[in-house]
Amino acid sequence: MMNCFENFRVKPGSKIQLSEIDPSFKHCYDNREEALPETNRMDEQIRTLTYKLYAEHKQSLLICLQGIDASGKDGTIKHVLGATNPQMCTALSFKEPTQEESEHDFLWRYHKVTPGQGHISIFNRSHYESVLIERVHNLVPEKVWSGRYDQINSFESLLTGSNTLVLKFFLYISQNEQLDRFKQRIDDPARQWKISESDYTEAKYWDDYIAAFENMLNRCSTQHAPWFIIPANHKWFRDLAVASIIAEALKSLNPQFPAPSVNIEEIKNKYHKLRES
Repeated sequence: MMNCFENFRVKPGSKIQLSEIDPSFKHCYDNREEALPETNRMDEQIRTLTYKLYAEHKQSLLICLQGIDASGKDGTIKHVLGATNPQMCTALSFKEPTQEESEHDFLWRYHKVTPGQGHISIFNRSHYESVLIERVHNLVPEKVWSGRYDQINSFESLLTGSNTLVLKFFLYISQNEQLDRFKQRIDDPARQWKISESDYTEAKYWDDYIAAFENMLNRCSTQHAPWFIIPANHKWFRDLAVASIIAEALKSLNPQFPAPSVNIEEIKNKYHKLRES
């Protein structure tokens, strides 16, 4: 099964064209009910492996989520967090930089919240906003954002060299699916809080964002910090794909429980004495 999801990895040096990828792809599954047992199995693997990762306290995991508005970043975070120990997993969302953040280099606000040993950080949007929204809206000159791809690759190389596994997921939905999700937000009182003016003003930049995403994927998917393009029109398939990739990556880290820090036989003897007293 993993071979299917491994195909979502963007190989270094690729020339990805998103128009050639089907965002409604769902492999061999017809619906959520068919996929659910496999999704649950992946979640259980994630629970087991992240518990070991936390106990071992030597390695960490950074998950970056990018996608067009309504692509499902929040839903993916909810699913990933649901399969981890909340003590070790933090989700962070990045909005417009504060004044303090703007006074530093563009990577500063991200670097300071990367995960420590034994922990997981999930970036809802990420350092890639600096080659996406800033590019599409001409917030910085081209000579500035075009130089950031190499800087980002170096940043991620630094992280992986410090025992942080970096996984990056681009959640890919069609333009029609985006409009359908906008309508759901309008019609459902429980989702209306998600509606923002930018949803509709940004929609007209669809082609510009697609071009920026393609450049991001082609320039910044490396062997040590790969991008995965996740067909995300079907939310349940998105969750299965992301969970499967994370589970497989955690297996590659092979986290181990540390040796006890006390003499177990002495502790056993003390325990038995307490029971007998």
